Amino acid sequence: MNADENMGQVERSPLDEQLFRKQRLAAALRIFGKFGFDEGVAGHITVRDPLDPETFWVNPMGRSFKMMRVSDLIRVDHDGTIVEGSGILNGAAFTIHSQIHAARPDVTAAAHAHSIYGKAWASLGRLLDPLTQDACSFYGDHALLDDYTGVVVDMDDGERLAQTLGDKKAIILKNHGHLTVGQSVEEATWWYVTMERTCQAQLLAEAAGQPKPIPHDMAVHT
Repeated sequence: MNADENMGQVERSPLDEQLFRKQRLAAALRIFGKFGFDEGVAGHITVRDPLDPETFWVNPMGRSFKMMRVSDLIRVDHDGTIVEGSGILNGAAFTIHSQIHAARPDVTAAAHAHSIYGKAWASLGRLLDPLTQDACSFYGDHALLDDYTGVVVDMDDGERLAQTLGDKKAIILKNHGHLTVGQSVEEATWWYVTMERTCQAQLLAEAAGQPKPIPHDMAVHT
């Protein structure tokens, strides 16, 4: 590994890494709350546990994003059993995130909420177009789950979502919203916020007229 690859990497003990991830998870949920992404009990961010990678940490249902603390987080296994912490496990959070973490060993964190522009765009049942420089981040790297089967509590639906996501970093869930993944809580959260704003930009552009997409070759290069 060269010096460039080492930049930004910090060696931590497994216990320190666990605390670090939980702190980032609580902070990310507060950011979601600040941006108004919380709506009732909807929305969840998860992070894989470094000590037991077959489990993940998630926000408990009913706890305000704006007030989330490290001590509020719960750790669950892929059977849906709470193995650490106390609180109520959101059934949809488990169904969606357990399947993503199982299917994607490279994914450390996943983020999903019912933010206004994401769910508005999702109602159109379309992928985003490369209308702006920021939108090019998702060009060819997001998927579309093109039907709606209700609240995702059936494990078959969770598995289908994970399969549709494939190796991409984001997915639009028709009539539902969007979801992003990353190799850290920060990455998954950043992509979620950026995708929300990209949905907003395209909705505004299409309301104003006929936007002109960036050509394919340039969008790929960007």
